[in-house]
Amino acid sequence: MRDILLDTHIWIWISIEQYENLSKKAKEAVKQAKRKWISAISMWELAKLVEKNRIAFSIPLISWIKRSLFECEILVAHLEPEICVESCSLQGFHQDPVDQLIVATSRVLSLPLISAERRIQEFKGVRIIW
Repeated sequence: MRDILLDTHIWIWISIEQYENLSKKAKEAVKQAKRKWISAISMWELAKLVEKNRIAFSIPLISWIKRSLFECEILVAHLEPEICVESCSLQGFHQDPVDQLIVATSRVLSLPLISAERRIQEFKGVRIIW
């Protein structure tokens, strides 16, 4: 199967093996993906969740991130200039900058995005697997 982009929550669920949170279609896409990607902004978003005590890990966050990327074979899509510009060109999309950058990453890299987030799923300008 093709490459896929994981929304931040999907990356976390896969890393902690909470596959029951995924739809059947999303599980199948993850299983069959040639390569799995996250946006670099997802690591920042996770760090903010830890900072705000909305999520916690038993090991240092940087260790968790590195372990997750390695064990789950996830690649990081960096915030290239095209992605940054595209994130500000999403007509009709909500104003969450993290979601804007994730959607822009999906669009610029032509990767379908796996996301359970309704606001992203409702945006017509991105290919969603859910």
